Amino acid sequence: MKKRTLPQVLVVDDDPAHRLMLRTMLEGWSYEVTEADGGARAVELLREGPFDLVLMDVRMPDMNGIEATRAIHAYNPAVPVLIVTAYSSVASAVEALKSGAYDYLTKPLDFDTLKLTLERALEHRDLKRENEDLRSQLTRLQVPDLVGRSPAMRRLLEMIALVAPSEATVLVTGESGTGKGLAARAIHANSSRRSKPLVEVNCAAIPENLMESELFGHEKGAFTGADRARQGRFSRADGGTVFLDEIGELPPLMQAKLLRVLQEGDLQRVGSDRPVAVDARVLAASNRDLEAMVEAGGFREDLYYRLNVVRLEVPPLRERVEDIPLLAEHFRERLAAKNRKTVKGLTPQAMDRLLKHPWPGNVRELENVLERAVILLQGEYISERELPLSLQGPAEEEEASPAVPAEPFPDSGQTLAEMERRTILRVLEETGGNKSEAARRLGVTRRTLQLKLKKYEEKE
Repeated sequence: MKKRTLPQVLVVDDDPAHRLMLRTMLEGWSYEVTEADGGARAVELLREGPFDLVLMDVRMPDMNGIEATRAIHAYNPAVPVLIVTAYSSVASAVEALKSGAYDYLTKPLDFDTLKLTLERALEHRDLKRENEDLRSQLTRLQVPDLVGRSPAMRRLLEMIALVAPSEATVLVTGESGTGKGLAARAIHANSSRRSKPLVEVNCAAIPENLMESELFGHEKGAFTGADRARQGRFSRADGGTVFLDEIGELPPLMQAKLLRVLQEGDLQRVGSDRPVAVDARVLAASNRDLEAMVEAGGFREDLYYRLNVVRLEVPPLRERVEDIPLLAEHFRERLAAKNRKTVKGLTPQAMDRLLKHPWPGNVRELENVLERAVILLQGEYISERELPLSLQGPAEEEEASPAVPAEPFPDSGQTLAEMERRTILRVLEETGGNKSEAARRLGVTRRTLQLKLKKYEEKE
Protein backbone atom coordinates (compact mmCIF):
# COMPACT_ATOMS: atom_id res chain seq x y z
CA MET A 1 0.00 0.00 0.00
CA LYS A 2 1.31 3.43 -0.95
CA LYS A 3 2.37 5.47 2.04
CA ARG A 4 0.67 8.87 2.20
CA THR A 5 3.20 11.61 2.75
CA LEU A 6 1.64 14.69 1.12
CA PRO A 7 -1.42 16.46 2.56
CA GLN A 8 -4.57 15.18 0.81
CA VAL A 9 -6.83 17.99 -0.47
CA LEU A 10 -10.28 17.41 -1.97
CA VAL A 11 -11.16 20.15 -4.48
CA VAL A 12 -14.91 20.45 -5.05
CA ASP A 13 -16.18 22.61 -7.93
CA ASP A 14 -18.57 22.04 -10.85
CA ASP A 15 -16.33 24.14 -13.13
CA PRO A 16 -13.66 21.83 -14.72
CA ALA A 17 -11.43 24.76 -15.68
CA HIS A 18 -11.43 26.10 -12.11
CA ARG A 19 -10.68 22.62 -10.74
CA LEU A 20 -7.75 22.27 -13.15
CA MET A 21 -6.35 25.65 -12.14
CA LEU A 22 -6.59 24.74 -8.44
CA ARG A 23 -5.07 21.29 -9.01
CA THR A 24 -2.09 22.79 -10.85
CA MET A 25 -1.49 25.35 -8.14
CA LEU A 26 -1.96 22.98 -5.18
CA GLU A 27 0.28 20.30 -6.65
CA GLY A 28 2.92 22.97 -7.13
CA TRP A 29 2.62 23.65 -3.39
CA SER A 30 3.17 19.93 -2.61
CA TYR A 31 -0.45 18.93 -1.98
CA GLU A 32 -1.98 15.75 -3.37
CA VAL A 33 -5.28 16.66 -5.05
CA THR A 34 -8.50 14.72 -5.64
CA GLU A 35 -11.33 16.35 -7.60
CA ALA A 36 -15.09 16.22 -7.14
CA ASP A 37 -17.57 17.87 -9.52
CA GLY A 38 -20.25 18.45 -6.89
CA GLY A 39 -21.15 18.36 -3.21
CA ALA A 40 -22.76 14.92 -3.31
CA ARG A 41 -19.66 13.38 -4.91
CA ALA A 42 -17.46 15.12 -2.31
CA VAL A 43 -19.42 13.50 0.52
CA GLU A 44 -19.07 10.09 -1.18
CA LEU A 45 -15.31 10.48 -1.58
CA LEU A 46 -14.94 11.55 2.05
CA ARG A 47 -16.72 8.41 3.18
CA GLU A 48 -14.48 6.25 0.97
CA GLY A 49 -11.15 7.59 2.25
CA PRO A 50 -9.57 10.21 4.53
CA PHE A 51 -8.73 13.74 3.41
CA ASP A 52 -6.74 16.37 5.28
CA LEU A 53 -8.69 19.33 3.92
CA VAL A 54 -11.61 20.18 1.62
CA LEU A 55 -11.60 23.24 -0.71
CA MET A 56 -15.22 23.67 -1.82
CA ASP A 57 -17.20 26.03 -4.01
CA VAL A 58 -20.57 27.21 -2.69
CA ARG A 59 -22.75 27.21 -5.80
CA MET A 60 -23.12 23.77 -7.33
CA PRO A 61 -26.22 22.25 -8.93
CA ASP A 62 -26.63 18.92 -7.10
CA MET A 63 -25.68 19.84 -3.52
CA ASN A 64 -24.36 23.26 -2.62
CA GLY A 65 -21.28 23.83 -0.51
CA ILE A 66 -23.23 24.64 2.67
CA GLU A 67 -25.21 21.39 2.51
CA ALA A 68 -22.06 19.44 1.67
CA THR A 69 -20.18 21.02 4.60
CA ARG A 70 -22.94 19.96 7.00
CA ALA A 71 -22.92 16.43 5.56
CA ILE A 72 -19.12 16.18 5.77
CA HIS A 73 -19.01 17.37 9.37
CA ALA A 74 -21.86 15.08 10.33
CA TYR A 75 -19.60 12.23 9.18
CA ASN A 76 -16.21 13.63 10.27
CA PRO A 77 -16.20 16.99 12.11
CA ALA A 78 -12.39 17.04 12.27
CA VAL A 79 -11.94 17.72 8.52
CA PRO A 80 -11.41 21.46 7.85
CA VAL A 81 -13.53 22.81 5.00
CA LEU A 82 -12.54 26.01 3.16
CA ILE A 83 -15.42 27.61 1.28
CA VAL A 84 -14.79 29.43 -2.01
CA THR A 85 -17.54 31.90 -2.87
CA ALA A 86 -18.31 34.58 -5.41
CA TYR A 87 -18.17 38.17 -4.12
CA SER A 88 -21.94 38.49 -4.31
CA SER A 89 -22.58 35.53 -2.02
CA VAL A 90 -20.78 36.63 1.13
CA ALA A 91 -24.00 36.05 3.12
CA SER A 92 -23.89 32.40 2.02
CA ALA A 93 -20.29 32.19 3.17
CA VAL A 94 -21.30 33.45 6.61
CA GLU A 95 -23.97 30.75 6.70
CA ALA A 96 -21.33 28.20 5.69
CA LEU A 97 -19.09 29.30 8.56
CA LYS A 98 -21.97 28.77 10.94
CA SER A 99 -22.42 25.28 9.52
CA GLY A 100 -18.82 24.40 10.42
CA ALA A 101 -16.54 25.64 7.63
CA TYR A 102 -13.06 26.64 8.83
CA ASP A 103 -12.92 29.80 6.70
CA TYR A 104 -13.97 31.19 3.33
CA LEU A 105 -12.26 32.84 0.37
CA THR A 106 -13.80 35.05 -2.28
CA LYS A 107 -13.42 34.82 -6.06
CA PRO A 108 -11.28 35.82 -7.82
CA LEU A 109 -8.89 34.03 -5.49
CA ASP A 110 -5.90 35.81 -4.02
CA PHE A 111 -3.34 33.01 -4.35
CA ASP A 112 -1.12 34.22 -1.51
CA THR A 113 -4.15 34.31 0.78
CA LEU A 114 -5.21 30.85 -0.45
CA LYS A 115 -1.79 29.39 0.31
CA LEU A 116 -1.66 30.98 3.76
CA THR A 117 -5.21 29.89 4.61
CA LEU A 118 -4.49 26.30 3.56
CA GLU A 119 -1.40 26.24 5.78
CA ARG A 120 -3.29 27.71 8.73
CA ALA A 121 -6.16 25.25 8.34
CA LEU A 122 -3.77 22.28 8.35
CA GLU A 123 -1.83 23.71 11.30
CA HIS A 124 -5.11 24.18 13.18
CA ARG A 125 -6.16 20.61 12.37
CA ASP A 126 -2.78 19.21 13.47
CA LEU A 127 -2.90 21.23 16.67
CA LYS A 128 -6.40 19.98 17.45
CA ARG A 129 -5.35 16.38 16.79
CA GLU A 130 -2.28 16.73 18.97
CA ASN A 131 -4.34 18.38 21.68
CA GLU A 132 -6.90 15.56 21.51
CA ASP A 133 -4.13 12.93 21.63
CA LEU A 134 -2.54 14.65 24.61
CA ARG A 135 -5.92 15.05 26.29
CA SER A 136 -6.60 11.36 25.74
CA GLN A 137 -3.22 10.40 27.21
CA LEU A 138 -3.63 12.77 30.13
CA THR A 139 -7.18 11.58 30.78
CA ARG A 140 -5.88 8.02 31.02
CA LEU A 141 -3.25 9.31 33.45
CA GLN A 142 -5.88 11.54 35.11
CA VAL A 143 -4.01 14.81 34.50
CA PRO A 144 -6.43 16.61 32.16
CA ASP A 145 -5.03 20.12 32.76
CA LEU A 146 -1.28 19.44 32.69
CA VAL A 147 -0.90 20.19 28.99
CA GLY A 148 2.48 20.07 27.28
CA ARG A 149 4.68 18.23 24.80
CA SER A 150 8.03 19.79 25.71
CA PRO A 151 10.81 17.54 27.07
CA ALA A 152 10.46 19.19 30.50
CA MET A 153 6.72 18.45 30.67
CA ARG A 154 7.16 14.91 29.41
CA ARG A 155 9.67 14.28 32.18
CA LEU A 156 7.24 15.70 34.73
CA LEU A 157 4.39 13.49 33.50
CA GLU A 158 6.65 10.43 33.53
CA MET A 159 7.63 11.21 37.13
CA ILE A 160 3.97 11.62 38.12
CA ALA A 161 3.17 8.25 36.56
CA LEU A 162 6.03 6.64 38.51
CA VAL A 163 5.51 8.27 41.90
CA ALA A 164 1.69 8.36 42.05
CA PRO A 165 1.13 4.65 42.86
CA SER A 166 3.66 4.79 45.73
CA GLU A 167 3.13 6.07 49.27
CA ALA A 168 6.10 8.44 49.09
CA THR A 169 5.89 11.99 50.39
CA VAL A 170 6.40 14.33 47.43
CA LEU A 171 7.71 17.89 47.35
CA VAL A 172 6.54 19.86 44.28
CA THR A 173 8.60 22.96 43.53
CA GLY A 174 8.39 25.68 40.91
CA GLU A 175 7.57 29.33 40.39
CA SER A 176 4.17 30.77 41.16
CA GLY A 177 1.61 29.98 38.49
CA THR A 178 3.41 27.00 36.96
CA GLY A 179 0.80 24.42 38.00
CA LYS A 180 2.16 22.87 41.20
CA GLY A 181 -1.38 22.29 42.46
CA LEU A 182 -2.27 20.49 39.22
CA ALA A 183 0.72 18.18 39.68
CA ALA A 184 -0.31 17.39 43.26
CA ARG A 185 -3.90 16.65 42.20
CA ALA A 186 -2.58 14.40 39.42
CA ILE A 187 -0.51 12.41 41.92
CA HIS A 188 -3.55 11.87 44.13
CA ALA A 189 -5.84 11.05 41.19
CA ASN A 190 -3.47 8.32 40.00
CA SER A 191 -2.78 6.83 43.42
CA SER A 192 -4.49 3.98 45.28
CA ARG A 193 -5.98 6.70 47.52
CA ARG A 194 -7.95 8.37 44.72
CA SER A 195 -11.33 7.21 46.10
CA LYS A 196 -10.55 8.98 49.41
CA PRO A 197 -10.40 12.73 50.01
CA LEU A 198 -7.74 15.11 48.73
CA VAL A 199 -7.62 17.91 51.30
CA GLU A 200 -5.79 21.04 50.18
CA VAL A 201 -4.28 23.51 52.63
CA ASN A 202 -2.82 26.88 51.65
CA CYS A 203 -0.37 27.45 54.48
CA ALA A 204 0.04 31.12 53.55
CA ALA A 205 -3.71 31.81 53.90
CA ILE A 206 -4.26 30.55 57.49
CA PRO A 207 -3.46 32.87 60.42
CA GLU A 208 -0.67 31.54 62.63
CA ASN A 209 -2.87 31.38 65.74
CA LEU A 210 -5.40 29.16 63.91
CA MET A 211 -2.93 26.95 62.05
CA GLU A 212 -2.71 24.12 64.60
CA SER A 213 -6.48 23.88 64.99
CA GLU A 214 -6.98 23.95 61.21
CA LEU A 215 -4.47 21.16 60.59
CA PHE A 216 -5.04 18.91 63.60
CA GLY A 217 -8.44 19.91 65.01
CA HIS A 218 -9.42 20.83 68.57
CA GLU A 219 -11.49 19.59 71.49
CA LYS A 220 -14.53 21.36 72.89
CA GLY A 221 -13.43 24.13 75.26
CA ALA A 222 -9.83 24.06 74.08
CA PHE A 223 -9.90 27.85 73.69
CA THR A 224 -12.37 30.71 73.78
CA GLY A 225 -15.04 30.11 71.16
CA ALA A 226 -14.36 26.36 70.83
CA ASP A 227 -17.95 25.40 71.67
CA ARG A 228 -17.62 22.00 70.03
CA ALA A 229 -14.95 19.53 68.98
CA ARG A 230 -13.66 19.92 65.43
CA GLN A 231 -11.78 17.66 63.06
CA GLY A 232 -8.66 19.10 61.45
CA ARG A 233 -7.61 18.82 57.82
CA PHE A 234 -5.43 15.76 58.48
CA SER A 235 -8.29 13.83 60.06
CA ARG A 236 -10.57 14.75 57.17
CA ALA A 237 -7.97 13.34 54.79
CA ASP A 238 -7.72 10.01 56.64
CA GLY A 239 -7.12 7.31 54.03
CA GLY A 240 -6.48 9.98 51.40
CA THR A 241 -4.02 12.80 50.77
CA VAL A 242 -3.15 16.14 52.37
CA PHE A 243 -1.69 18.73 50.00
CA LEU A 244 0.21 21.44 51.89
CA ASP A 245 0.64 24.31 49.46
CA GLU A 246 3.11 27.11 50.23
CA ILE A 247 4.78 24.90 52.86
CA GLY A 248 7.57 27.46 53.19
CA GLU A 249 5.12 29.77 55.00
CA LEU A 250 4.58 27.29 57.85
CA PRO A 251 5.57 28.84 61.24
CA PRO A 252 8.46 27.20 63.16
CA LEU A 253 6.22 25.70 65.87
CA MET A 254 3.95 24.11 63.27
CA GLN A 255 6.98 22.77 61.43
CA ALA A 256 7.87 20.79 64.57
CA LYS A 257 4.32 19.49 64.99
CA LEU A 258 4.09 18.49 61.32
CA LEU A 259 7.39 16.64 61.61
CA ARG A 260 5.97 14.60 64.48
CA VAL A 261 2.91 13.64 62.41
CA LEU A 262 5.15 12.49 59.56
CA GLN A 263 7.39 10.51 61.90
CA GLU A 264 4.79 8.96 64.21
CA GLY A 265 1.68 8.73 62.03
CA ASP A 266 -0.54 10.30 64.69
CA LEU A 267 -1.56 13.77 65.85
CA GLN A 268 -2.85 15.56 68.91
CA ARG A 269 -5.84 17.85 68.72
CA VAL A 270 -5.61 21.22 70.49
CA GLY A 271 -6.78 20.72 74.05
CA SER A 272 -6.08 16.98 74.12
CA ASP A 273 -3.12 14.86 75.26
CA ARG A 274 -4.42 11.73 73.53
CA PRO A 275 -2.78 10.86 70.21
CA VAL A 276 -5.09 10.10 67.30
CA ALA A 277 -3.84 7.80 64.54
CA VAL A 278 -4.06 9.27 61.04
CA ASP A 279 -3.33 7.71 57.67
CA ALA A 280 -2.80 10.54 55.21
CA ARG A 281 -0.23 10.79 52.46
CA VAL A 282 1.47 14.20 52.46
CA LEU A 283 2.21 16.20 49.33
CA ALA A 284 3.81 19.63 49.73
CA ALA A 285 4.55 22.50 47.38
CA SER A 286 6.56 25.69 47.53
CA ASN A 287 7.67 28.45 45.21
CA ARG A 288 10.39 29.39 47.70
CA ASP A 289 13.90 27.93 47.83
CA LEU A 290 13.53 25.63 50.85
CA GLU A 291 17.21 24.65 50.79
CA ALA A 292 18.18 28.32 51.15
CA MET A 293 15.62 28.68 53.94
CA VAL A 294 17.19 25.68 55.73
CA GLU A 295 20.64 27.28 55.47
CA ALA A 296 19.24 30.58 56.76
CA GLY A 297 17.47 28.86 59.66
CA GLY A 298 13.98 29.64 58.40
CA PHE A 299 12.96 26.01 57.76
CA ARG A 300 13.73 22.86 59.72
CA GLU A 301 16.32 20.69 58.04
CA ASP A 302 14.79 17.43 59.36
CA LEU A 303 11.34 18.41 58.09
CA TYR A 304 12.80 19.36 54.70
CA TYR A 305 14.30 15.91 54.27
CA ARG A 306 11.05 14.26 55.41
CA LEU A 307 9.14 16.18 52.75
CA ASN A 308 11.76 15.87 50.02
CA VAL A 309 11.57 12.09 49.58
CA VAL A 310 10.66 12.63 45.92
CA ARG A 311 10.96 16.05 44.33
CA LEU A 312 9.06 17.19 41.27
CA GLU A 313 10.09 20.43 39.55
CA VAL A 314 7.35 22.10 37.50
CA PRO A 315 9.16 24.13 34.80
CA PRO A 316 8.37 27.82 34.19
CA LEU A 317 6.55 28.63 30.96
CA ARG A 318 9.53 30.51 29.49
CA GLU A 319 11.48 27.23 29.53
CA ARG A 320 8.81 25.38 27.55
CA VAL A 321 7.81 27.90 24.92
CA GLU A 322 6.85 25.06 22.54
CA ASP A 323 3.92 24.29 24.86
CA ILE A 324 2.36 27.74 24.44
CA PRO A 325 0.32 26.91 21.26
CA LEU A 326 -1.09 23.77 22.91
CA LEU A 327 -1.89 25.62 26.12
CA ALA A 328 -3.47 28.48 24.17
CA GLU A 329 -5.67 26.02 22.26
CA HIS A 330 -6.57 24.21 25.49
CA PHE A 331 -7.57 27.44 27.24
CA ARG A 332 -9.34 28.79 24.12
CA GLU A 333 -11.67 25.79 23.96
CA ARG A 334 -12.38 25.75 27.67
CA LEU A 335 -12.82 29.51 28.11
CA ALA A 336 -14.97 29.87 24.98
CA ALA A 337 -17.34 27.23 26.36
CA LYS A 338 -17.28 28.84 29.81
CA ASN A 339 -18.16 32.26 28.40
CA ARG A 340 -20.60 30.86 25.78
CA LYS A 341 -18.72 32.37 22.83
CA THR A 342 -17.58 31.09 19.44
CA VAL A 343 -13.80 31.44 19.24
CA LYS A 344 -12.25 29.68 16.25
CA GLY A 345 -8.61 30.37 17.07
CA LEU A 346 -5.86 32.96 17.33
CA THR A 347 -4.36 34.99 14.50
CA PRO A 348 -0.69 34.28 13.70
CA GLN A 349 0.19 37.76 14.97
CA ALA A 350 -1.51 37.10 18.32
CA MET A 351 0.23 33.75 18.67
CA ASP A 352 3.55 35.43 17.85
CA ARG A 353 2.98 37.85 20.74
CA LEU A 354 2.25 34.96 23.10
CA LEU A 355 5.42 33.18 22.02
CA LYS A 356 7.59 36.27 22.56
CA HIS A 357 6.23 37.25 25.98
CA PRO A 358 8.42 36.20 28.97
CA TRP A 359 5.40 35.11 31.12
CA PRO A 360 6.58 36.04 34.62
CA GLY A 361 3.22 34.76 35.90
CA ASN A 362 3.62 31.48 33.98
CA VAL A 363 0.63 29.37 32.93
CA ARG A 364 -1.75 31.22 35.25
CA GLU A 365 -0.88 34.50 33.51
CA LEU A 366 -1.42 32.91 30.08
CA GLU A 367 -4.84 31.63 31.15
CA ASN A 368 -5.81 35.07 32.47
CA VAL A 369 -4.66 36.76 29.24
CA LEU A 370 -6.73 34.37 27.12
CA GLU A 371 -9.80 34.70 29.32
CA ARG A 372 -9.62 38.47 28.94
CA ALA A 373 -9.23 38.07 25.16
CA VAL A 374 -12.22 35.71 24.92
CA ILE A 375 -14.40 38.11 26.94
CA LEU A 376 -13.40 41.16 24.84
CA LEU A 377 -13.57 39.35 21.48
CA GLN A 378 -16.22 40.55 19.03
CA GLY A 379 -15.19 38.45 16.04
CA GLU A 380 -14.19 34.81 15.79
CA TYR A 381 -10.37 35.00 16.01
CA ILE A 382 -8.34 36.41 18.89
CA SER A 383 -6.04 39.08 17.49
CA GLU A 384 -3.48 41.45 18.97
CA ARG A 385 -6.27 43.92 19.75
CA GLU A 386 -7.66 41.63 22.46
CA LEU A 387 -4.28 41.16 24.15
CA PRO A 388 -3.09 43.39 27.03
CA LEU A 389 -0.91 46.37 26.14
CA SER A 390 2.06 44.64 27.81
CA LEU A 391 1.94 42.08 25.00
CA GLN A 392 1.08 44.54 22.20
CA GLY A 393 3.58 47.38 22.66
CA PRO A 394 6.93 45.99 21.49
CA ALA A 395 5.24 43.99 18.73
CA GLU A 396 3.70 47.02 17.09
CA GLU A 397 7.05 48.81 17.02
CA GLU A 398 8.63 45.76 15.38
CA GLU A 399 5.89 45.45 12.79
CA ALA A 400 5.64 49.13 11.83
CA SER A 401 6.26 49.27 8.10
CA PRO A 402 8.59 52.06 6.93
CA ALA A 403 7.03 51.80 3.47
CA VAL A 404 3.71 53.10 4.78
CA PRO A 405 4.00 56.60 6.26
CA ALA A 406 1.86 57.44 9.26
CA GLU A 407 -1.31 59.31 8.40
CA PRO A 408 -1.19 62.97 9.44
CA PHE A 409 -4.11 64.38 11.36
CA PRO A 410 -6.69 65.28 8.69
CA ASP A 411 -7.44 68.84 7.68
CA SER A 412 -10.53 70.28 9.29
CA GLY A 413 -12.20 70.27 5.85
CA GLN A 414 -11.90 66.49 5.44
CA THR A 415 -15.17 64.62 5.90
CA LEU A 416 -15.58 61.69 8.30
CA ALA A 417 -16.37 59.41 5.33
CA GLU A 418 -13.11 60.39 3.62
CA MET A 419 -11.20 59.77 6.86
CA GLU A 420 -12.78 56.32 7.06
CA ARG A 421 -11.97 55.56 3.41
CA ARG A 422 -8.32 56.60 3.76
CA THR A 423 -7.94 54.57 6.96
CA ILE A 424 -9.40 51.43 5.38
CA LEU A 425 -7.21 51.70 2.27
CA ARG A 426 -4.12 52.34 4.39
CA VAL A 427 -4.76 49.27 6.56
CA LEU A 428 -5.36 47.18 3.43
CA GLU A 429 -1.99 48.35 2.11
CA GLU A 430 -0.32 47.51 5.43
CA THR A 431 -1.75 43.97 5.35
CA GLY A 432 -0.77 43.38 1.73
CA GLY A 433 -4.41 43.25 0.62
CA ASN A 434 -5.36 40.58 3.18
CA LYS A 435 -9.01 41.50 3.81
CA SER A 436 -9.46 39.17 6.77
CA GLU A 437 -6.50 40.65 8.63
CA ALA A 438 -7.49 44.20 7.66
CA ALA A 439 -11.01 43.60 9.03
CA ARG A 440 -9.55 42.30 12.30
CA ARG A 441 -7.30 45.35 12.68
CA LEU A 442 -10.17 47.71 11.89
CA GLY A 443 -12.48 45.96 14.32
CA VAL A 444 -15.18 45.16 11.74
CA THR A 445 -16.42 41.98 10.10
CA ARG A 446 -15.00 40.89 6.76
CA ARG A 447 -18.46 41.38 5.23
CA THR A 448 -18.63 44.99 6.44
CA LEU A 449 -15.20 45.64 4.92
CA GLN A 450 -16.27 44.06 1.61
CA LEU A 451 -19.40 46.20 1.45
CA LYS A 452 -17.42 49.39 2.10
CA LEU A 453 -14.87 48.48 -0.59
CA LYS A 454 -17.68 47.79 -3.05
CA LYS A 455 -19.14 51.23 -2.26
CA TYR A 456 -15.77 52.87 -2.97
CA GLU A 457 -15.48 51.00 -6.30
CA GLU A 458 -18.96 52.12 -7.37
CA LYS A 459 -18.12 55.76 -6.64
CA GLU A 460 -14.96 55.54 -8.74
